[in-house]
Amino acid sequence: MNNQTSKSLRADVTSAAEQALEATSQALETTKELASQAIERAGERARDLRESVKETSAAAQRQLGRYAESTSRYVSEEPVKSALIAAAVGAVVAALVMGLLRSQRRQD
Repeated sequence: MNNQTSKSLRADVTSAAEQALEATSQALETTKELASQAIERAGERARDLRESVKETSAAAQRQLGRYAESTSRYVSEEPVKSALIAAAVGAVVAALVMGLLRSQRRQD
């Protein structure tokens, strides 16, 4: 191989390497931009979700407040009925618990 051909090949290889380096740099830059956009979108979605959870929580708290008010009003208007209902619910819960305990003892 003569000196001129060697220089030409070296120049071609150098040029190809520089082009490859430039393409790699561009690909890296594009990837950085796409990653940045994806992170930004994920952040926006997280903020939207957080806001939605806040709104849902506030609505649930308002609803629970209304239930508490209704219950308090009913108890003050109907104290005897309220006591009887509470006693009946307590008896049912106690019966269920006792039944579960008996069932567990039989299985052991």
